[in-house]
Amino acid sequence: MYSLNYICFAILAILYLRYLMSPGKVVTSPFDHRQEILFDGPEMCWVLVFATGVLALSSEGVIDLMAMRMMLIEAICITGLFVTHRSPVWTVPLYIYVLYLFWIIIGCSYSPDVTYGVRIVLKYLFPLFLTLFASSAVRHPEVFIKASLGAVLMGLASYFVWVVPGLNELIHGFFWYATARAINYISLMVFCLTLFFYTDEKKKYLLLAILFIIPCFAWVFRTSIMGSIVALAAFSFIKYRVRSVPLIVGIVLLGIVAVFALPNLHKKMFKKGSGNITIEQFQSGKVSMKQVETNAREAMWTYLEARFYKPHKLEGSGTGAVQQHMYSHYLFGGLRVPHSDFVQIRCDNGLVGLSLYGLAFLCIFIHCFRVFHREESIPIKMCALTAGASLAGVFVTLYSENTVNYSLASLSMPFGFYGMMLGLLRGKEDTES
Repeated sequence: MYSLNYICFAILAILYLRYLMSPGKVVTSPFDHRQEILFDGPEMCWVLVFATGVLALSSEGVIDLMAMRMMLIEAICITGLFVTHRSPVWTVPLYIYVLYLFWIIIGCSYSPDVTYGVRIVLKYLFPLFLTLFASSAVRHPEVFIKASLGAVLMGLASYFVWVVPGLNELIHGFFWYATARAINYISLMVFCLTLFFYTDEKKKYLLLAILFIIPCFAWVFRTSIMGSIVALAAFSFIKYRVRSVPLIVGIVLLGIVAVFALPNLHKKMFKKGSGNITIEQFQSGKVSMKQVETNAREAMWTYLEARFYKPHKLEGSGTGAVQQHMYSHYLFGGLRVPHSDFVQIRCDNGLVGLSLYGLAFLCIFIHCFRVFHREESIPIKMCALTAGASLAGVFVTLYSENTVNYSLASLSMPFGFYGMMLGLLRGKEDTES
């Protein structure tokens, strides 16, 4: 069943290396299909890496292809930093992220199992390597658009697999499972919305933006719905600043209305026995958190925090402590992940770890906001808008999902856009000098 995934993994590994080490390839310009341009090796490699994030290529048995794929791309990104003649771009948010990495590495020293700690560190290294490689590989808007449109095409391919009955079972594990794809679609939705505002093909990209927001409602994934709403609100705030407040309020209200208007979402939102909760009851404050269905997540979070966070609030119980415990014990029906990266960070690395991690995201968002309003270059503005809004939406999903585990499909998008923004900024500086 998984033979296709093994074959595609091998093909992609060869292509990544082949492109990276090649002198380049002539491709069609994304701005004018009648024109051909030359992408050098790192540029071609980046386009392929960014476009294929939604591929999972999972397997069962001794070989964990998904873990190998992440390690492969990390190795490609590190190699790319040496192969390309352009320097990576470092910023204050990335330095803060490095501080977070140092903190979780220190957390391995008092972890109950260093092996699990190292696995966690490798997952958090991925966004940094990806961002740095993007910032060194990308200098021209054509690369940014080509890579982003490639990601959209792959997203549509995964969408097609969902729509066609039986196709997902036929190519089982080829694309990420629905929860990861729904988070991936948040970034694709934001990028298509950006193209709606900054290109002439408005109907096409508005339709695509709508298509990418549909699955989270169709699959009734509350975390992705929340992430999509936050991404749209962040998009409005970056683009319109204070003038966006009425629009943001409207977006939030539409989200609340959807909870009560969509039967499947309403059923999943509230516990059985709560009765037919109406929007009028919500408005009057008669709805409490005790009536909200958390699928036992709240009980699991309470258990983990009591065991790992409360005894060591500042430093946590050690990187990998939660994973080691959940893999070693049969908890909550056999769950092996806490379904909240925030809870896991807090338990493993304490308030210091969570604060550093959150601060890095906040600083990236602020940087994107400032770049959007400071720069006149349309491609740079597009990249900044997409990076900032998608980052905000994806960050929210860490509250009740295993987003870090899905990094190839989830975090690769906003961090990739941020890295491309940094590269475009450096390219502009080089041109002006």
